[in-house]
Amino acid sequence: MGKSLHVKKGDLVKVIAGADKGVTGKVIKVLPKENRVIVESVNLVKKHTPSTPNASGATTGGIIETEAPIHASNVALVLSGKGPKAKTTRTGHKRVEVTKTRPDGSTYTAERSVRIARSTGEEI
Repeated sequence: MGKSLHVKKGDLVKVIAGADKGVTGKVIKVLPKENRVIVESVNLVKKHTPSTPNASGATTGGIIETEAPIHASNVALVLSGKGPKAKTTRTGHKRVEVTKTRPDGSTYTAERSVRIARSTGEEI
């Protein structure tokens, strides 16, 4: 299994460094091997794609604007708010005891790792 990052797909993050500093957006994709994330409407690049006819006969291609990956260290997880007022936090992990049920119906306790917000200590 690869490295895990402090953000997951679907998290709301704020860009804390780079050209798009201060922008908040949702994580579209996480690339743990490269230690990068793709955030919607952040780090937009123009991609030139060749025209190719598809099954219906219409041609697709031209200049497409798409998001490029940014380094995971340049984003911070957002707890509340949007835009410049967004409250960010660092993340940590904590082991919590949970009760699990076996297929035969009996229960047992086990430990599970959960993400916590360092600023508040609450579970994310």
